[in-house]
Amino acid sequence: MKQRISIKDLEPGFYQAMFGLGKYEASTGITAGLKELIKIRASQINGCAYCLQIHTVDARKGGESEYRIYALSAWWESPLFSDAEKAALAVTDEVTLIADRGLSEATYQEASRHFNDHEMAQLIAHIIAINAWNRIAVSTHMFHEVS
Repeated sequence: MKQRISIKDLEPGFYQAMFGLGKYEASTGITAGLKELIKIRASQINGCAYCLQIHTVDARKGGESEYRIYALSAWWESPLFSDAEKAALAVTDEVTLIADRGLSEATYQEASRHFNDHEMAQLIAHIIAINAWNRIAVSTHMFHEVS
């Protein structure tokens, strides 16, 4: 597969705005490990190989286990994730697939048991950001050289 266009080169202002999201993400109280799980899960749903490569490596560098990364595609069936992580992953699934049914009240309420309003806002913002990156990478056929 050949890369189509480089938005980074053609529209650097847009890319700078996207990097601004990254700076925001670094400032939130959501743990680095949970951020990577969210990024991997959304990228699985969206079929974004580029982001999967980057974020599985980042997760492993951050101490995430191979077992949990492998189990992420069936997180709801796995005993490897905490209730809070499962709630965040449920929100990730529903926000990523927003056109299917939105973010259900049941999922929102369960997540609200584990995250306060401020954290819920941050969680949703993280999900939106990785979905934006997934859409850039998938639509332009971005690829990552494996070393």
